[in-house]
Amino acid sequence: MRQFDHERPNLARMYDYMLGGRDNFAVDRQAIDRLAELIPEAVPLARANRAFLQRAVRYVAAAGVRQFIDLGSGLPTQGSAHEVAPEARVVYVDHDPVVGAHAKVLLRPTKPGERERAVFVQADLLDPDEVLAGAGTFLDLARPVGVVMVSILHFLPDSAGPQRAVAALRERLAPGSYLVITHATTMERLEDGGPARRGSSGGGADRTPGEIREFFGDFPLEPPGLVQAVDWRPDRPKLVGDWSLPSSLMAGVGRKPA
Repeated sequence: MRQFDHERPNLARMYDYMLGGRDNFAVDRQAIDRLAELIPEAVPLARANRAFLQRAVRYVAAAGVRQFIDLGSGLPTQGSAHEVAPEARVVYVDHDPVVGAHAKVLLRPTKPGERERAVFVQADLLDPDEVLAGAGTFLDLARPVGVVMVSILHFLPDSAGPQRAVAALRERLAPGSYLVITHATTMERLEDGGPARRGSSGGGADRTPGEIREFFGDFPLEPPGLVQAVDWRPDRPKLVGDWSLPSSLMAGVGRKPA
């Protein structure tokens, strides 16, 4: 097993700390504490993102889907898909070997005879063949699958080909499958898909709502469509005095038609 580097922050462990988890080191906590000083909304946005993932997974599971692929998953902790939908089988996919080493320990059954409900596959989401080959050893890809791509696509510039990779995944999913996406956006006008400022996501792309919608292809969007993550089927209505997060994280769920 690869040894963890206690002296270098890791994005997956940093995200775990933002979500209130314990699978992180002091160096990760220090990095997030510094980030929060510079960008106070960073931690609330991370938690809003995870809350959307949980609502979306519950929604897809309620529609009868019993298997999920979480791409760019990070550490499968703090309300991940297999915890939200305990009756489902889940494949977590990430290219980071540190995530893989830790995830395999976290997902290991703890009781004799306990059914394995979730596994980890080390693969690059830009390689659909690799992703589906790994997922297909645990899931029945002839049946509907919920594919989760939460806060990962905005790290990939157009030159890396994320549009092509997502299109290939959509093409190979069974009818009735779902695609769950959140994506950062930075624009002047949310309502008309105004121009985005490129390159602000660490070399990725803050795409406009119209460009984010293109990742769903011909999948119709489930109501309420592509909206701010906090506004996608919230668990409760906004209350007077609620702190409003910046309009920078869009979310949507699409379903592959028959």
